[in-house]
Amino acid sequence: MSAPKFTTLGCRLNAYETEAMKELSAQAGLTDAVIVNTCAVTAEAVRKARQEIRKLRRENPDARLIVTGCAAQTEPDTFARMDEVDAVIGNTEKMQPDTWKDMAADFIGQTETVQVDDIMSVTETAGHLIDGFGTRSRAYVQVQNGCDHRCTFCIIPYGRGNSRSVPAGVVVDQIKRLVNKGYNEVVLTGVDLTSWGADLPAQPKLGDLVMRILKLVPDLPRLRISSIDSIEVDENLMQAIATEPRLMPHLHLSLQHGDDLILKRMKRRHLRDDAIRFTEEARKLRPEMTFGADIIAGFPTETDAHFENSLKLVTDCNLTWLHVFPYSKREGTPAARIPQQVNGSIIKTRAARLRAAGHTQVAQHLSAQIGKSHHILMENPHMGRTEQFTEVTFATPQPEGQIVTATINGTTDTQLTV
Repeated sequence: MSAPKFTTLGCRLNAYETEAMKELSAQAGLTDAVIVNTCAVTAEAVRKARQEIRKLRRENPDARLIVTGCAAQTEPDTFARMDEVDAVIGNTEKMQPDTWKDMAADFIGQTETVQVDDIMSVTETAGHLIDGFGTRSRAYVQVQNGCDHRCTFCIIPYGRGNSRSVPAGVVVDQIKRLVNKGYNEVVLTGVDLTSWGADLPAQPKLGDLVMRILKLVPDLPRLRISSIDSIEVDENLMQAIATEPRLMPHLHLSLQHGDDLILKRMKRRHLRDDAIRFTEEARKLRPEMTFGADIIAGFPTETDAHFENSLKLVTDCNLTWLHVFPYSKREGTPAARIPQQVNGSIIKTRAARLRAAGHTQVAQHLSAQIGKSHHILMENPHMGRTEQFTEVTFATPQPEGQIVTATINGTTDTQLTV
């Protein structure tokens, strides 16, 4: 009998939850199983999940194949109908010890094939299950799950449920343990990080959590925030950006578009000028601040003029790291009902132009670092990242997991060199 094999598709939160499932399945004694933790963010992500499942079944013909994650939550019947699949479990069920005990005990096939309950009824996170995960240098800590917003292109709230927060005390205790284990950087993760605290007593904000972590865990060298919604950023978070050098000067923004009409049709809560204003204010407080962003190309009704506003936003906000998504129709979302007036080849061209703009921004950022000294967290003996999350390569080996100080002397297309 062999230990379960796990495949993770999608976001950091999924990777975090896979680590929890490894522990839960081991405690339950599950063997000879393959577990696929799926993503549902696009129709392409679901297609890739099905493709991966077929491949894993060919490679593991005698194992039980269990499908979970966001695609399993939003489309359980799609996976239950696949001949390769033995069981489908939802995002809530996958974090419950009893689910894995039942799977381990199910020698005669009595467990229900589909165990997917109403995610909208869930009121707690499972953030307490593991003390982060990551490489030897960086740990990820889930502080929030779910989303209360209903952007017209997004299926994720139906896979993750409404927003739930991990209490600050639990987060602080986790980070203390991680620092004691030798981690030099902690990344706060969630589905909609800036909504953290809205469901907790007194409704604290993300900035309150950040300030509390930095105060109560003085030995933590570096705290990093993953993707945020800039319109929800609070005063304390801005204060932390301005005054806390241990908060890393890199933020990934959920912008999605640069045209006000498309933003309204997406049901976003910010306008173009809000994004520009936020990046300008953050840079005034912290000049070395860098920004990444998610941008969708080819949303239904996007004209050439709308797209040009998105393209111009890259320079107007001085974005560096872009995640560009060609729009694809996602059944179950309001946007899927909007007639698509942009054909596939135009969407691909627009996405390519956005990526090219991103490459130009990266090149400018890299060249500006030559001659500067950086504190670099080593991810392996020859590569680390600066405070702004820029990769740096070293010709001579460095101690993995440690923060080293070095002067940048060159660049490649995507990295700095020492």
